[in-house]
Parts: sequence; C-alpha cells; structure tokens
Amino acid sequence: MTDDPRRPSLIDLFREEARTQARVLNDGLLALDRAPRDAAALEACMRAAHSLKGAARIVGVQVGVELAHEMEECFVAAQEGRVLLDAGWIDALLRGVDIVARIGNDDDESAREAVGACVASLQALMAGRVPHGAATRRDVTPPAGAALTANTHSAAVEPPASASAGADASADADAEFNLLAAALRAEAAPAIAATATTTADVTSRTIAPAATPATVPASTTSGNTSGAATEPGRMLRVRADNLDRLLSLSGESLVESRWLKPFAQSMLRVKRVQRDSARALDKLHETLADLKLDPRAQTALEEVRRLTAESQHLLAERLADLESFDRRSTHLSQQLYDAALQCRMRPFGDSAGGLARMVRDVARSLGKKVRWQLVGESTQVDRDILDLLEAPLGHMLRNALDHGIETPAVRLARGKPEEGTLTLDARHTAGALLITVSDDGAGIDLDALRASIIRKNLASEETAARLSEAELLEFLLLPGFSLRDQVTDVSGRGVGLDAVHDVVKRVRGTVRITHEPGLGTRVQLQLPLTLSVIRSLLIEVAGEPYAVPLAHVNRTLHVSRAEIELLEGHQHIALAGRRVGVVTAHQILDTAPPADEGDTVSVIVIGDGPQTYGVVVDRFLGERMLVVQPLDPRLGKIRNITAGALMENGDPVLIADVDDWLRSVERLVAGGNLQHTQHGVAHAAQRTTRRVLVVDDSLTVRELERKLLATRGYDVTIAVDGMDGWNAVRGERFDLVITDIDMPRMDGIELVTLIKRDPQLQWLPVMIVSYKDREEDRRAGLDAGADYYLAKGSFHDEALLDAVRDLIGEAHGQTHG
Repeated sequence: MTDDPRRPSLIDLFREEARTQARVLNDGLLALDRAPRDAAALEACMRAAHSLKGAARIVGVQVGVELAHEMEECFVAAQEGRVLLDAGWIDALLRGVDIVARIGNDDDESAREAVGACVASLQALMAGRVPHGAATRRDVTPPAGAALTANTHSAAVEPPASASAGADASADADAEFNLLAAALRAEAAPAIAATATTTADVTSRTIAPAATPATVPASTTSGNTSGAATEPGRMLRVRADNLDRLLSLSGESLVESRWLKPFAQSMLRVKRVQRDSARALDKLHETLADLKLDPRAQTALEEVRRLTAESQHLLAERLADLESFDRRSTHLSQQLYDAALQCRMRPFGDSAGGLARMVRDVARSLGKKVRWQLVGESTQVDRDILDLLEAPLGHMLRNALDHGIETPAVRLARGKPEEGTLTLDARHTAGALLITVSDDGAGIDLDALRASIIRKNLASEETAARLSEAELLEFLLLPGFSLRDQVTDVSGRGVGLDAVHDVVKRVRGTVRITHEPGLGTRVQLQLPLTLSVIRSLLIEVAGEPYAVPLAHVNRTLHVSRAEIELLEGHQHIALAGRRVGVVTAHQILDTAPPADEGDTVSVIVIGDGPQTYGVVVDRFLGERMLVVQPLDPRLGKIRNITAGALMENGDPVLIADVDDWLRSVERLVAGGNLQHTQHGVAHAAQRTTRRVLVVDDSLTVRELERKLLATRGYDVTIAVDGMDGWNAVRGERFDLVITDIDMPRMDGIELVTLIKRDPQLQWLPVMIVSYKDREEDRRAGLDAGADYYLAKGSFHDEALLDAVRDLIGEAHGQTHG
C-alpha cells in the first residue's frame, strides 16, 4: 500500500474525517457528562463512532476500526439502558476521542498500543456493567473481505430487535459517510486491493457493487457544483492566501466600479456640448433659409442636421444604458466585496470547540464542580482574530477555574451551590467584538493582591495603600505576576493574563477586569470585528496621504504655534492637565519639511502613559474604511509602514505602523535630533530637487519605490515598461533611473544598453532593482552599464535610499550659478 501514490491522499482524507468525528464525539460526551441519559447526545455519538468505523475500514486502518467499534458498542449499550455513562465511562471514552483525533496510520505502533489499552478499558467497563445473560457485542471485527459491505449496513450485521431504532438512525450516518466513500471509491479501489494478496479478490468484489449509482445520492452524481448547491452549510477548506487574494481583488473591483460614475458624468457634458452644437446648427439653418443656396449645399446642410439629431438620439440611449450598467456594476461589486469579506468571518464557536473539554478536565483535576456556558457561539469573528484568541481564552478560563471558583465544600459553606458557573460570552456591540469570561467564584482578594505587589517590589507600602481598585487590578496584567506562591500544573508562573494582554494589545484591543467580592470575577476583551478592514484617519505628509488606524489615535486637534512651548530643548503642548511632547511627522517619515507654515498646526495624539506624543501633520483628509492589503513579503519590513490600501478613487495609500512611529520618536528623543515645528526651509528656494525615473511593470513595486523616494523629497516620475522609460529619458532630464529587468516591450537590460550608448544620456546613473539575484543576472546588468544592482529579495527601504544617496546624493542639492 505504501507504494500506491493514491494512498497518502486517502489517508489525509481519513485523518480529516477522524478529526471531524472526534469533535462530534467530544461535544456529545461533554453533554452526556451533564445529562447521562440525553438521547440526542447518545445518538450523535453513536453515529459519529459508526461513521468513523466505516471510514477506517475503507482506508484499511484496522486500529481505527477496533476503537470506533468498541466505542459504538458502549453508546448502543447506553441507548438500550444496559449501562449508564457516569464520569468513569466519560473519562475512558474521552481518552478514546483523544486517540481518534490522532489516528492515521495502521502501522503506527504507539497508536496500536494506545488503542489496545483504551479498548481493554472499555471492555472492562462493559464486563462490569452488563447484567448476566444480556446481549453483549452485536458483532465482532469482520474479516477484511467484509470491511466495505459492513459500512453500508449489509445483511452481515444484524442488530438485536431492541437496537433497531439506533440502527435506523445510524443509517443516516452511513448515508452521510457514503458521500465521501462514493467520491473516493475510484481512488480507494487500488489502494484497498493492495492491502493483502489473500483478500484482494474478496475486496474488489465488495467494491464493485458498492460503486453503482444506486447507492449514491443524486447530488453527488452531478458533480461537486450541484452537490454544493443542494447542501446548505457545506464547508470547504480554502488556503488563507487565496482568500486574502480574493478579498484584495474584490476591493479593487469595487474601486474600479466607482470609476464609471465620473465617466458617465463626463459623457453628460459631451451630451450637453452636442445639444449646443445642434442648436447652433438650427440657428445657422434659419439664417440661411432666406438665401438661395446651391441645392447641393442645401442637401449637405440637411444631412448634417439629420446626422446630428441621430447621433444625439443614439448618445442619449447609450447614456441610459451606461447609467444602468453603472448601477448594476457598483451593486454587484459591493455584493462581491461584502461576500469576500464575509468569507474571512467564522463562528466564534469554531475556536471554542475544545474549551469545554479543557474546562471539564481542569475542574476535575482541581476537585471542583463547574457548569460550562458558551453564549454567542454563532457570533461572526474574523478568522485571524479567532486564531489569535485560542491561547488567551484558555489562559483566562484556567485562571478562573484555579483562582476564582471555589471547591464544592467551600461553596456550600458560603451558601452557594456546590457547582460553580463559568461563562464565555461573545457578542457584537458598538462596532466591536466583546468577549467576556465570567465566573461566580470568590472574586479577587484585593488585600492579597496588594501584599503581593509589595512583596514583588512593584510598589512601596505607602503607594500600594493609595492605589484604587482599578489600579490594583491592572497589576494582574503584568508579565510574571501571579497571586500563587507555588507553581502548579495550572498556574503560578504569571503568564496567563499577561499573554492575554499581549495578544489583545497586538490587535488594538483593550482588557478590563472587574469583580465583586464573594460573587465572582469578569474579564472583558474588546476587540475589532476584523483585521481585514480598518477605520482610519487619513492625513497628508509632504504631499502624500497616509492612513493612521483610528484605534491608535487618542485625539486630533489644531494647535496654535504660540501654544507650543519649548522646555529643556523639547517641544510640548498642554493637554488634559499634562504636558505632551510634540514631534513632526516629517521627522518620523524622514520627508522634506513643508514649504508653507501657517499659524496653526494639525496634531494627532498617539501612544499611552508616558509614551504619549503629539505628531504634527500637514493636514487632515478625513476618515475612511480601508481594506487592508498586506505588502509583498519579499519587500521585507518597511519602517513606519504596516500595510497598504486603495482609496475610493483608486489611489494607493500606505497604512502607518503606529508602534514603529512611537519607536522612531523615542530614537529621535534619545538622540537629541528633534526639530522644532518652526524649523523651516529658509534656503529651500536656493535648492533644486533631484529627479528620479522609476521604471517597473509591477504597480505594487512601482508605487512603493515612488512613495519611498517622494517622501524623502525626491521628484519621482514613473514609467510602466522599458519602452515607456526610454521615451521618458529622451524627453525630460533626470538625475537617476531605477529600472526592473523583466518588462514587456523592452526589458531593463536593453533600456540600460540604450541609455549608455546614447552620447546625450551616457552620463545618467542607472540602478537595477530586480527579483533576479543570481550572480549571472547581476553580471549581465552591470555589463550592460548599470551603476548599481539591488536584488528585491534583500530589498528594504533603507537599502534603496542608501543606494540612491550613493549615486546622486540627497534629494535637494544646491543650485549652480
């Protein structure tokens, strides 16, 4: 079987099936732990075990067959009332679920041993629970030749009469699994036929009748497309980068669709011009009516009038069609974008599936009784946020179980029910995702917390005594802080809430802890609904727009230059009773300072605590909802920039990395390089700007290089390919040409060769920036006459700027003569 190239894909599908059924079993067993006689949960578990057994038989994973069969026997016995699934049973079956989730290879010796131990445990429980004389196992593991027929409920398996209801219900599970089996039979036949030479004939005979169309529902015989149409809620796995690309393209489609409206408006102007020309022609006709014109001139004039009227009529019709198309196109593009964005959203329950099991296991290990509640399971959450939340939610729940909820004896002594309640709630509110973990435990001992703060030398005794409740609770979020003096399997290392705070801060969210002594604790996370779309403040710096995520903007204001005070060489403004340092965005982004300086400046306030700064920008451009488009990873980390986006008119805009901005400010402060906002450009008129031509057929690379150079003060012109670049250098004067190699019409090597052969241009420096970073590519570029060769694989903003400065100097040079 290992030589069959089809076998790995079949095993992969089985592993996926095993993980799916393991989730069903896990949820069902947790429900049975609360209500052992829950018929719906028993039915779901029996179906899952039966389907898993059939899947294991198809791919020949015998240990999976044995384990699933034994688990199925337990569930059937519970359905028939022969056993009661108490905590001991649930523990043993959950161990079986853990093994199911990682089964995938019949030859895996560790899996075989784990299955053997689990099966023996379940059989021992069955032997101890089944009354004397009662029916025991319905069947035994069939020979390999009967593997597939057993999965389709052939006559080889005869359940007792009392189990007929369960058997009928399990037929639905078989039908569901047969959807997978029918699609795989063509692939599975050679794989299963190769399992053993002694059973090859029997196996092939069992596959043949099973492959007939009669056993396959109509939705599968017509292909995946029709099948998907008849299966509401059907799930598919899609690569994350494909989904991101779909969202990016749908955003671009939405932007492009909005170009039709200004085009239609321009066509209306054409219509008005044509109407005016028709009126002028009518006046001309009236003027000439009294004159005796040559018949041919009269005929020509009438023909012009007729054609003008006809063209006006056609234009009106086409304009109506264009307006209709504009409405439909914009509507469809908006729907496409909304649907693509929705594809990134997943139900909150997808990440909370394993939490119920974790709560049960931790509670049992601590000797506590806990009732688990999940509220808002269907709340839609961005998949990136959902992935980030998995670990923090586990930390929060373990923290609540260990520190919050008391043992049954303590709860009874305090007049509480012995079973505590732990609730995880997810909901949308005020445009944000609100996740709350609450318990009805003892709350937080503020005296113990204050003592721990003093003991860890985080505050003096006098300071700790003055701290408010909210300030005390903030210490719980510090790295390494714990109220436990000893490290246990559950807590004591102080990484729980610290890890939660770290993740929440990364996605621009907030954490809030509240409690009521003796009644419980609540930890609330407020997070953005999605990381794909951000609400941003658009600003202008050095003539270029930038987007600053509003979640990072504390405040915007206009400040008179007279209000900016100079203290110990640093500029400050008074804000909310304290002094806030001021720095210009031009220094952060290393751009040319503005030529005009008015009496007031526009300031955005970023940061928190002592790291709060006011950043002076040229002007505010308003707020926008932007679709985040990640930069090409080959470009590396661009300092002070986190991503890009397209505005409604199609113009690109870079999204600021505010954390980088704060680090840049701190470096400027530490280095004593802060300039005053009054620091002008007195000599700007005496300086000339260096001109750079960027030649690249990639819009992303072209625009990034343009922005990097333009924000440093260079005058940048772009060309879309080598031919366009060649025409540009012959028509205008440039100080530097930056070109790619692979381009349509004329590649970069040919462009460099033409420039260096031209007597008027051979002095012009040329830099090649290309993804081709092999030595022979570099040699070809330099041999053609390039002055510098930079590989995009190692490209980052400083490398490009350093190379430009090496070749032509700073953006502004002194004028001559």
